[in-house]
Order: sequence, then structure tokens, then C-alpha cells
Amino acid sequence: MVAGADLGLAAAAALAMTLLQLGIGTLNDVVDAPFDAGRKPGKPIPAGLVARPLAGGLAGGLLATGTAIAAARSAALGGLAVMVVAIGVVYDLRLKGTVWSWLPFAVGIPILPVFGWLAARSTLEPFFAILVPAAMVAGAALAIANAFVDVERDRAAGRTSAASALGGQAGLVAGGLFAIVWIVAVASTTPGTLILPTVILAGSAATFAALAARRSDPARRELAWRVEAIATGALGVVWLIGALGQAAT
Repeated sequence: MVAGADLGLAAAAALAMTLLQLGIGTLNDVVDAPFDAGRKPGKPIPAGLVARPLAGGLAGGLLATGTAIAAARSAALGGLAVMVVAIGVVYDLRLKGTVWSWLPFAVGIPILPVFGWLAARSTLEPFFAILVPAAMVAGAALAIANAFVDVERDRAAGRTSAASALGGQAGLVAGGLFAIVWIVAVASTTPGTLILPTVILAGSAATFAALAARRSDPARRELAWRVEAIATGALGVVWLIGALGQAAT
């Protein structure tokens, strides 16, 4: 909608991306089911709420439907949807539980604003040259912070992640990466508007939540991760609004 889409088009794009993410998340639960047994009893498959084969079929249906909705809008959007599926599947099947688990996040997170923008417009604005690299850094930070939540369970299951490889420095590295994004966003936002204070607030929330999680228990790290994810999403939206306003002037 920031890019000029009406409510119907924005809802269709949001539905497509939501289905894609739900499909990736469902496949992730299918792959993780043997590791989650006895460790995460609250998740749907270990809890017996859904059978693993049914969840696998649901994942495929969600991914196919999301891709079809995107492709109905344009070939470019359909192509991005295929990229999202490929990145998610590679993460779920190959890279999760390895030191390269951050890479799909770093590649996939920048697709989110691009996907939304191309749903409304046929071309990207010049400020995406700043936004996309920053989103890659944010994606890596989110991946490390996400893995940091489950670092003890991953070790117990014999799995490796970027967070377990970094050890006690995982929170510090994630916080440093969030700080880079925060600094770039502040430096590229015009002072004198309400956008700048919001950018400062969202960027600081993600950065300090990651730093605060360094010496926390898993439950508090989970809470910090949610703050980081929400704050990063808010930062991206507000930053886009500010950048569009600058382009208009």
C-alpha cells in the first residue's frame, strides 16, 4: 500500500506471501518432528495434533497456492514466489542445523519488501539499492538471534547452527548486525519528520533486545527474538515510507 496498491491488491499480495511463509514453516515442522519429539512437546506434530504425512501435504498445498496467487499478478511476482519457495526448502531440508543456517535468511528477507513493491509497481525505486543490502544484514541478524533461542536444544540434539558456532558471542554478533542496519536507516532518513524518531525507536529496540538476550534463559531469548522480529519489520515499513517521501520531494 505504501507503493500505491489498493486494498484488494495489497491483500492478495499479503495472502500470497503469508501462504508461502506458512508452507515453509509447516515443512520446517515436518523436518524437525524427529528432533522435536520429547524436546518441544507443545508443537503440533509431537503433540499428536496433526500427523506428519498430513502436515507434509499441507506444506505442499500452501506453497503451491501462494505461488499461484503471486503468478496471477505478474510473471515477476511469480518468479519471486518461486525464489521464496526455493530458499525456504533449501533451509528446511539442507541448511537448518548447520553453520550456514543464516544464509537463507540473509537472501530471503530482502525479497519481502521487493515482493510487496513489485506487487504494486513494475520497477523498484533507487532507494532499494540501500534497502536490499541492509535487509540482507538484518536477515543474518534475525537468523542468528532465532538460532540463539534454541541453542541448548540444538546442542542436545547434536545439531549445529550459527548461534552454537558463535557460542556466547551470538547475541553480541546479532546486536552488532542490527546496529549496522539501524545506523544505515538513521543516516538515510531525512530529519525533521516523525519518520526519524520511529526509525530510531524501532532500530534501537531490535539492537538492544539482541544484546539483552546474551545472558538470558531460553524463554527470555524467545521474547527478545519476537521483539527483534517485530521491530525489524516495523523499521522496514517506516523506512520505506520515509524513503518514498524523500523520492517524491
